[in-house]
Amino acid sequence: MSDSLSSKHCVPCRGGVPPLAGDDLRTLHEELGGGWQVVGEHHLHKVISFPDFVTALDFTNLVGKLAEAEGHHPDIRLTWGRVEIEIFTHKIDGLTESDFILAARIDRL
Repeated sequence: MSDSLSSKHCVPCRGGVPPLAGDDLRTLHEELGGGWQVVGEHHLHKVISFPDFVTALDFTNLVGKLAEAEGHHPDIRLTWGRVEIEIFTHKIDGLTESDFILAARIDRL
């Protein structure tokens, strides 16, 4: 996990900017680490396993609080002992630095 990314805060996207691609995208992905996958240069995806439903739910609630504080909201799928997170910037239908910041901050949870 990147301390550099996790120490930043998300910046609202106003649209009109191109999504990250190529070397810029690869550089941020390498800095992020932590098992996140970049899928189709479109979104970040991670599956996190937990020993039971309650622990997974507690984590989901922490992610929700973080997302509200950052004003940047991932797609979250909660099942027994498992949380799937997908992050991208809806306004541009792709990835921005804020997506990587949110992912790094989620890893800190």
